[in-house]
Amino acid sequence: MKSNWNYPTTVWVGENRVSDLSKACKNLSIKRPMFVTDKDLVNLPFVKKIISLNSKKYDEFTIFSDFSGNPFGENVDDGVNHFIKKKCDGVIAFGGGSALDVGKAIAFMSGQNRPIWDFEDIDDYWKRANEKKISPIIAIPTTAGTGSETGRASAIINKKSGIKKIIFHPKILPSIVILDPALTIELSPRLTAATGMDALAHNLEAFCAPSYHPMAEGIALEGMRLIKSSLLTAFKDGKNIKARQNLLAASSMGSTAFQKGLGAIHSLSHPVNAQFNIHHGLSNAIFMPYVLTFNKSSIENKIVSICGYLDLEKNFDSFLQWILDLRKNLNIPNKLSDVMNCSNLDLDHLSLMAYEDPSTNGNPIKISREDLKLMYEHSISGKLF
Repeated sequence: MKSNWNYPTTVWVGENRVSDLSKACKNLSIKRPMFVTDKDLVNLPFVKKIISLNSKKYDEFTIFSDFSGNPFGENVDDGVNHFIKKKCDGVIAFGGGSALDVGKAIAFMSGQNRPIWDFEDIDDYWKRANEKKISPIIAIPTTAGTGSETGRASAIINKKSGIKKIIFHPKILPSIVILDPALTIELSPRLTAATGMDALAHNLEAFCAPSYHPMAEGIALEGMRLIKSSLLTAFKDGKNIKARQNLLAASSMGSTAFQKGLGAIHSLSHPVNAQFNIHHGLSNAIFMPYVLTFNKSSIENKIVSICGYLDLEKNFDSFLQWILDLRKNLNIPNKLSDVMNCSNLDLDHLSLMAYEDPSTNGNPIKISREDLKLMYEHSISGKLF
């Protein structure tokens, strides 16, 4: 029953709240910000407008965007060098999970002398950092999935090993978060679906994780309800501001809740994200029913207990069917083999990577490398447990 509980940060919510960005910088005494976003976003008209409006307010407004999805450690190194060269004093992390992770990592690593991998989320590695030199961070998500804006970690791939590493420090948590649903209106249905399922995976695995954290469970449950009520709506009508705001909230809630733990959905996802550049939310959605049915003996009573709140029949199969129907309605494939060539996959290698992933420890059932290999096999064939 011994646990350490931590809750997130200042969050400004509402349509067009991005107009308060300069106020956020002022609150944090940021005078030379680095605006971090990915190479796909930086040239979009709405992003150019935000950059134009804000760059005029500072003597130095630096932009860093030399990276894309599933970022590498080298991307962070390049950003840190740019940050130091331009004498920046804070980061505005703007975009999806990759942009937020890179921005947070740049703000963190700009004051460190050790390699980024020395701060992997293992034991108390984070204590190696000089926390006094971590620069302030403002996070502005443009997708509703990773929830990285309320997280104390960044997911970065080590190119040498091909493994996605979780870099952790409590002060990587952004000081101010701006949740503006207007920034997510142009998100495609495909990405709305994938990122929404990512948020669902965070809330669901956090709820099912075995550690003691009732507050996180309450947040995760409400996060699932918001996704159930809003994801299909936003998928079909991207301009529905209420649905978009609910999804942004649910995304931040998932990241807040999963300090309680994650599980095998993420263990299975991280290796295929790093090795094959499969979108993280998409892989989470694909693996979700296979992990749910594998864990059924341990989580059935918990799942049944929340079905009423989610307006589902009070049985495990009803919850599972909701997940399957949701994926179908979002045009998400059933199998890993539907999104990549699995004929020559080295499942022994992938299952070892999954077993060593930090998320594995949070799974409701203690799992072995062989269990994870079996889950990969089921996700390829489409057979539920």
